[in-house]
Amino acid sequence: MSENKDPHVAHTSESVKFVYDFTEGNKDLKDLLGGKGANLAEMTNLGLPVPPGFTITTEACKTYLESGDEPVELRDEVSAHLDALEKTMGKKLGQANDPLLVSVRSGAKFSMPGMMDTVLNIGLSDKSVSGLAKQSGDDRFAWDSYRRLIQMFGKTVMDVDGELFEDALEAAKAAKKVTVDTDLEAADLKKLVTKFKKIVKTEAGRDFPQDPREQMDLAIRSVFESWNTDRAKLYRRQERIPGDLGTAVNICSMVFGNLGPDSGTGVAFTRDPASGHQGVYGDYLTNAQGEDVVAGIRNTVALADLEQIDKKSYDQLMQIMETLETHYKDLCDIEFTIERGQLWMLQTRVGKRTAGAAFRIATQLVDQGLIDEAEALQRVNGAQLAQLMFPRFDESAKVEQLGRGIAASPGAAVGKAVFDSYTAIKWSRSGEKVILIRRETNPDDLDGMIAAEGILTSRGGKTSHAAVVARGMGKTCVCGAEDLEVDTKRRRMTVGDTVVEEGDVVSIDGSTGKVYLGEVPVVPSPVVEYFEGRMHAGADDADELVAAVHRIMAYADRVRRLRVRANADNAEDALRARRFGAQGIGLCRTEHMFLGERREMVERLILADADDAREDALKELLPLQKQDFVELFEAMDGLPVTVRLLDPPLHEFLPDITELSVRVALAESRKDANENDLRLLQAVHRLHEQNPMLGLRGVRLGLVIPGLFTMQVRAIAEAAAERKTAKGDPRVEIMIPLVGTVQELEIVREEAEQVIAEVVETTGVELKLALGTMIELPRAALTADQIAEAAEFFSFGTNDLTQTVWGFSRDDVEASFFTAYLEKGIFGVSPFETIDKDGVGRLVRDAAKLGRETRPDLKLGVCGEHGGDPESVHFFHEVGLDYVSCSPFRIPVARLEAGRAASHSTGSDHR
Repeated sequence: MSENKDPHVAHTSESVKFVYDFTEGNKDLKDLLGGKGANLAEMTNLGLPVPPGFTITTEACKTYLESGDEPVELRDEVSAHLDALEKTMGKKLGQANDPLLVSVRSGAKFSMPGMMDTVLNIGLSDKSVSGLAKQSGDDRFAWDSYRRLIQMFGKTVMDVDGELFEDALEAAKAAKKVTVDTDLEAADLKKLVTKFKKIVKTEAGRDFPQDPREQMDLAIRSVFESWNTDRAKLYRRQERIPGDLGTAVNICSMVFGNLGPDSGTGVAFTRDPASGHQGVYGDYLTNAQGEDVVAGIRNTVALADLEQIDKKSYDQLMQIMETLETHYKDLCDIEFTIERGQLWMLQTRVGKRTAGAAFRIATQLVDQGLIDEAEALQRVNGAQLAQLMFPRFDESAKVEQLGRGIAASPGAAVGKAVFDSYTAIKWSRSGEKVILIRRETNPDDLDGMIAAEGILTSRGGKTSHAAVVARGMGKTCVCGAEDLEVDTKRRRMTVGDTVVEEGDVVSIDGSTGKVYLGEVPVVPSPVVEYFEGRMHAGADDADELVAAVHRIMAYADRVRRLRVRANADNAEDALRARRFGAQGIGLCRTEHMFLGERREMVERLILADADDAREDALKELLPLQKQDFVELFEAMDGLPVTVRLLDPPLHEFLPDITELSVRVALAESRKDANENDLRLLQAVHRLHEQNPMLGLRGVRLGLVIPGLFTMQVRAIAEAAAERKTAKGDPRVEIMIPLVGTVQELEIVREEAEQVIAEVVETTGVELKLALGTMIELPRAALTADQIAEAAEFFSFGTNDLTQTVWGFSRDDVEASFFTAYLEKGIFGVSPFETIDKDGVGRLVRDAAKLGRETRPDLKLGVCGEHGGDPESVHFFHEVGLDYVSCSPFRIPVARLEAGRAASHSTGSDHR
């Protein structure tokens, strides 16, 4: 069969190769072989000790999921590769006297730890278990492996409740009066196998399959089907992994870490995934199989202890780790097993890491000459930078420490203690912040982990399920806090004489592993202090993390094309934005200047029924507006400031119609009606709108209320003239909002130009104020070529554009049905969070193209919240905008992502 077909191209089933031996693939075939299969092949190519095996491709999985059955050729291909594997190993799958056993493991393109199925020890049966015992010389090992197979197979393949197996195992240990499963003897395990088989028969309605090939085929199907389990789909949504990739299946000859004290299994990192520091990091567990380590059912020893336990294997592992890190040019996450002193490599992948570790490792690898600055920029992202800007606990605060565990994923998390995922979700949806506390987590806890502020477990280490998943999500996590006795049934945690009940507040520090009772106050992060200028990278006492952030940000700023501005409405916000690296203001919302004491002035202006009253209100507002702009232009001297003319929904400046109606009614019932309130109620009724967001606002307000926009333009122009007179350098852009047709813009522009000319004549100061518009209505986007005739710049208001394209009222739909849309996969992410490229994005792209066809020098920007969203920033770079504008706190994120978008690195996809 052909092996040279592009796996992304549709072929007839006759031309597709569905199975690859480990010797045939490589690390670049992740789309086809999944991450695990591609990397097993790569390690095989490198000559590392990998147990022989083969990989069933993601194409086979996709065919199975689409048709409900496996491809017809798959069984024959699997048989051919199984025959070859049996010849290599000198034994047949499940043969009675000396059985070949295999593992069946999932492996998608992107790492999804614990989300899909794995079954070990396939091939064991009532007949072959005796052969395994004889061949190994260890009855206990054989029966332990058999009970593991029935337990894993029963749960993952036959859909038996895993708690039933756990309860039976706990009962066996209790009967033996032991606390760990390694203290059970062969006879105990043999009885446990009988019990497990009865559980399978009762719960699944059939016997545990004794045919080894049937075991393997059923396990393969189970792995395919696990791609679409609820937990897998939830994880993909959380990590933004496409749902159409499918998973590969890896069939690997078994090696055994549960053969006694000279055997074991472990997970290793070439650098600390929590801090990025170089050293020996990982967990090891003697006399165990791989799932025992990540499940956290027994507390592991540190990887460094392996040197004392088995120095030969330790030295070999250290050499392999160095080989892999140099080869992959990145932090590697490694799974290994030692079988009676023989080291075997079971997996490697580019390891998940914390945000701080990502920045440190990227710069370390540059210093080591393994990658260049462009690649380093691709190794970090805006979401990680945002995590580093979160507050941390105040170390000087008076605290009550409950205990300490392993610092698995950094951060400062405070919340009410909850002991199951259901409660975590329920309380979180009610607005409560929660800490999910478990003995150890498993994949079924994923939705609770997402809902929680942080995760605390009493078992497990840095490679446990809780640690790995939390790091991937950027959640604070403390694992292996052994002093904490977690009782999930009684919903409490005990530490010495202290009892923490469900609902009590606890604080966990993922950077130190410390656990506190009550709420610990927080302080700003050093990264924020750096951006604000209170910490200088390069100083003798500078934090190495800040130094790493500084280096990467400096490179991003050098290479990015997109400029980054701020959404800021006053001088204080503008100055902070400037410290954060803003290159101007992309949106000053003037309606925010009329809140508080000034609201009554605008109310009088809107409700004025005579020219004199309206002019009086405008005269009163003019000097206040001018001073606002003087302060703003001074704060952003030398940088562009885009001022949006008044754009509130009308109801925001009118009395509440219900409250006013009640007040009038009560006054009338008391026969002391207020004439002013009566006139006010009549005016409010006249102006009342059923849908204010689509009513009298923006340019419509300026056209309907004479003098409103001209007052604002005069205030802007006079403020600019005053700054120029004071030797300042105001660079002002006036933006007309909610334009739907060029005629609206032409009328306002003509009035604005007349006012500016008057100010120039009066002050004698030459002014050049740019006039442009927001593109926030579909019609404006579709007629952008016409609108560009009267506009010197466009700023895309993607918040309103998203509302009008989708027909959504943001304030209503996010609370009412967005959760259901996300859960059903209609949205991968809210279109208000990341721009909808196919709908809203298409309008942005087309409007940019149309506008520049009319006016080639048209300046293009975006000022919706999408301007600070990492994925959206890449889109805006691609369509050729000149700048993005976002809230001050998001400016560093936008700067970083603009640099990443411009660097065009071909490096690995790091998730």
